[in-house]
Amino acid sequence: MKKKPKLKGSQVIFSLVFLVLGYIVAFSYHVTQSDSEKTAISGKQWNRDLELRDQLVELENKNFTLQKELHEKQERVRKIETELSQEAQIYFNLAEDTEKLRMYLGKMGVMGQGVEVILADGAYNPEEENINNYIVHEHHVFKVINELYISGASAIAVNGQRLSHNSYILCNGPVIEIDGYQHPAPFVITAIGNGDVLASALNLTGGVKDSLVNENIQFSLVQKAEIVMEPLLKAS
Repeated sequence: MKKKPKLKGSQVIFSLVFLVLGYIVAFSYHVTQSDSEKTAISGKQWNRDLELRDQLVELENKNFTLQKELHEKQERVRKIETELSQEAQIYFNLAEDTEKLRMYLGKMGVMGQGVEVILADGAYNPEEENINNYIVHEHHVFKVINELYISGASAIAVNGQRLSHNSYILCNGPVIEIDGYQHPAPFVITAIGNGDVLASALNLTGGVKDSLVNENIQFSLVQKAEIVMEPLLKAS
């Protein structure tokens, strides 16, 4: 029976060295593989982050473009609204002017504050030989009407009959004729307008009232809070 050869000391040492060296190589390979995997994962994450950043930049650019378009359209809408409001104001002014013209022409009924003036024949004076010196004539009525128009009256009527831009007044004996209609004294002249202004104009010292009183005409004036006038009548 053969005996097993004994290991020499140098062989034991070499065995241990090779064993350790193998472990080191295996460990190094494992670490290298792990680092490679981590590097690969990090590269993919970087590419993903870069892609997401590019998408974000693209979305921000689109958002900026859309905001710019929105502001431009809002500005266009504002301009259109301004133009429409200006047109609406123009149409409103035209409608208002039309109403005023209809009112001046007597095509529509009107209502407002104003004054009422009454002209009556003077008291009979036996010492006065000429009767015409104390009765109301058409020129007396004209004085009042002209002063009222000058003072801003928008509508005037005599004994309830409205005057137009081409009305005429004639004296016909004891009555006056307005656009073909006869009216006896006393003559009630109503005017729509600023009552304070109209009354002040007629009551001026040396004005219409003083002139008529000096001609023996009875003159009275009352301010009215509301005067109603019907559309113009036409002579048949």
